[in-house]
Amino acid sequence: MRLYDLFKLALSNLTRRKTRTFLTILGVVIGTASIVVMVSLGLGMSQMMLKSYQDEGSLTMIRVYESYERSDSNDKNKSQTELTDENMERFKTLDHVVEVSPALDVSVTAKAKGGEGDFTIRGVSQYYLSQLSLRDGGEIPKKDQNELSLIYGNQLLYNSFYKPKSYENIEIDPLKDTVFLTFPASSYSDKKNTVDTDDQTAKKQKKYIIPVSGILKGGRDDWNQNSYNAFADIDTLKRFLRKIYKKALVPNPRTTKNGKAYTYYVYDTIYVFVDDMNNVKDVQKQISDMGFSVNSNMEWLESAQEQLGMVQMVLGGIGGVSLLVAAIGIMNTMMMSIYERTKEIGVMKVLGCDMSDIRNMFLFESGIIGLMGGIAGLLVSYLISFIINFLTSDNGGESVSMFIGYTDGGGALSYIPLWLAAFAIIFAIAVGSIAGYVPAVRAMKLSPLAAIRNE
Repeated sequence: MRLYDLFKLALSNLTRRKTRTFLTILGVVIGTASIVVMVSLGLGMSQMMLKSYQDEGSLTMIRVYESYERSDSNDKNKSQTELTDENMERFKTLDHVVEVSPALDVSVTAKAKGGEGDFTIRGVSQYYLSQLSLRDGGEIPKKDQNELSLIYGNQLLYNSFYKPKSYENIEIDPLKDTVFLTFPASSYSDKKNTVDTDDQTAKKQKKYIIPVSGILKGGRDDWNQNSYNAFADIDTLKRFLRKIYKKALVPNPRTTKNGKAYTYYVYDTIYVFVDDMNNVKDVQKQISDMGFSVNSNMEWLESAQEQLGMVQMVLGGIGGVSLLVAAIGIMNTMMMSIYERTKEIGVMKVLGCDMSDIRNMFLFESGIIGLMGGIAGLLVSYLISFIINFLTSDNGGESVSMFIGYTDGGGALSYIPLWLAAFAIIFAIAVGSIAGYVPAVRAMKLSPLAAIRNE
């Protein structure tokens, strides 16, 4: 019997019992929709989590800190675990490392529009600056420029300035408002260099107006690891600080056992950029083995994805139970069909119908139920997915952010890729066919004479 004839015969048999067929297909629809929606929620949360970590910082960037456990003052090899230019060059020689950027932080007090605030100016390399996304009109400070200029983090405009008495937030625009910056007094005292106290006080209170070269993209509700800092070219910042702190280099320099300030820079952080996110873990381990403390967004992402993977398994399991119930329904329908069509099966056998054709007829019927239920279930899944994404696109997204980060229009909570849609239909057909196999074999093994005598 040709496949077309088997398909036509199976479809004809199903339409003879419309109500039973409809109810059986409905079970497959519910099962398919359940498993697709559950898996889509897991995929959507995974995508949103990935974007959340990407927004917080590059997934190919490693943050390196000094490990104080291995760099106490009595350690002869202390310089090997300090974040110096020498160690930075060591990081550059590692495989898969694209670029390395030191970070020199200076806390400043700022005043603008009658308000005041505190934030950190972070000097970084040109490569790091090139990774920042600026608002239209902004530009990256040049390495060889004589005058220090700053890139303001977007949150500095909204949440860093306040009125001294009421502590009410003040919104500023550094491109329009004049911002006066005061740098901290030096904690270093050179005994050989006697300076008049009044002169020292005057230097401490000196205010600077530093030009603004740009502002990071983002509004009041947008934030990442760069949003609360101001950024400058590190070489220009070093020259600027040397004019203020002279030989001390920075406000709070490290000193030798003799009380002399270091003649070289010890950075707060060193950022190591890797060529691919899949190589981050390997480079991170190499740096850690050198005696440094390291972390990266990739490290946190992997941990979060492991937890989310468990959630996905639970969600998929819930949907799988629904599909299992649907499979039992298909098997029940096929068994009932055999009992009702026993005489028909006997006549087909007496007329010389091949046993495999009888088996395939029932397999086709159960497969068609799976196909129709899978397609309908997929359509229902898309509808449910649309409703979920619509409800969580605005205010509803706030409740989701408590679990996976923040949405910020960064993705859909329910995401159904093409491979999931194709898998759902194929899986529904497979479930239907498997559920119909036992009844089909039973029909094939019926005795022709017994089947004909059946009333």
